[in-house]
Amino acid sequence: MKVGLARSAAVQWVAEHAQSDAGFRGAYFSGSTVGLPDDAELPPSSDIDIFVVTAADTPPAKPGKLRHQGALLEVSYLPWAQLASVDDVLASYHLAGSFRTDAIINDPTGHLRKLHAHIAPRFTARPWVRRRRQDARHRIETRLGAIDTSAPFHEQVSAWLFPTGVTCHVLLVAALRNPTVRLRYPAAREVLADYGHLSLYPELLALLGCPHLPPQRVQHHLRELAATFDATVQVAKTPFFFSSDITPTARPIAIDGSQTLIDRGDHHEAVFWIIATFARCHTILATDAPQLHEALAPAFQEAVADLGLASTADLLDRAAEVTRFLPRLWQTTEEILASNPDVTE
Repeated sequence: MKVGLARSAAVQWVAEHAQSDAGFRGAYFSGSTVGLPDDAELPPSSDIDIFVVTAADTPPAKPGKLRHQGALLEVSYLPWAQLASVDDVLASYHLAGSFRTDAIINDPTGHLRKLHAHIAPRFTARPWVRRRRQDARHRIETRLGAIDTSAPFHEQVSAWLFPTGVTCHVLLVAALRNPTVRLRYPAAREVLADYGHLSLYPELLALLGCPHLPPQRVQHHLRELAATFDATVQVAKTPFFFSSDITPTARPIAIDGSQTLIDRGDHHEAVFWIIATFARCHTILATDAPQLHEALAPAFQEAVADLGLASTADLLDRAAEVTRFLPRLWQTTEEILASNPDVTE
C-alpha cells in the first residue's frame, strides 16, 4: 500500500471514530511515516501512527493497532495538557518531530497549527536540538534509576530494555532524524556511519548484550517468540497500554518485521523488538494465564540469558553500564551536532 492511501484511511478513521467525541481537540500523524511522500511504499511491517488529542486529563485506553480500509493504523490518545506549551513541545524529543512538518489531520481549535508554526522554523536550531537531546538522556537516567526490583523479572527486563534503547534516540535527535521505536538500532547505525562514528555502534549492541549472537541463534529466539505470541493472543483479556501490539493484527510487525530484519542480515538489530515483545507477552500471560506463563517462561529466560541477563543483579549491572556510557555517547552527539549542516544557530 502507498503511504498516501494509508494516510487517507487514517483521516477517514479520525472522521468516523474520533471527531464526534466531546473531548476531541485534534489529530495528527506521528512516527516513521511523517515526511514520507505519498507515493512511497508502506512496508507490511510498518503502520501509520496517529495521535488523537483529547481534553480528558486521563485519556481512554488507546485503540492501538487496527485495520481500516486495508491500512494498518496505530492510534493513541494524548492529553491536551501535554501540548499546551509550544516550547515544551519543541523541547520534547518524542513530540516535536510531528510538528516539524505539516502532519495535522484535524485541528478544530487551531492550536496544532500554532504548534507547527512555532516549531517548524525552530526545530533545527542548535539550542533546541540540545534540549531535545537532554530530554532523551533524562529519560534514560530516570527510567534506569527507577527499575522496580520487586516486580516480576519480565517486567524488570522491559524497564531496563526501553531506556537502554533510548541511547539510539540520543543519536537520532542529534542528527535531526525520527526517533523510531522498533527500528531504532538500524537507524542509529546509519547515523553513526553517516557521521564517521561507526566504531561506537558495537558498544551500543554490547549494552543490549547481543553482538556475539549468530543469526541462527536470533532466529531460534524468534521462533520461540512466535509460539509465545500466538499462545498469548488466544488468552489475552486484561487491557495493557501495549495490548494492541500483541494481537493478530500486530503480528506482521512483531513477528514478520523481525524476520525481515534477520533475513536482510540485521539479526542483532532484531533483538530489541524480539525481547520487548517477549516481555510484553509474559506480562499478559502472568495476569491472564499464569500456568501458560510458567510453561512458556523457559523460552523467554533462554533469550534474555543469551544477553547475559539471568537475574535482577545482572539487569542492575547492565543499567549501570549504560549510565557509564552516557558521557561517551554525549561527546559523540556533540561531534554530530558540530558537523551536521542542517543544524542552525
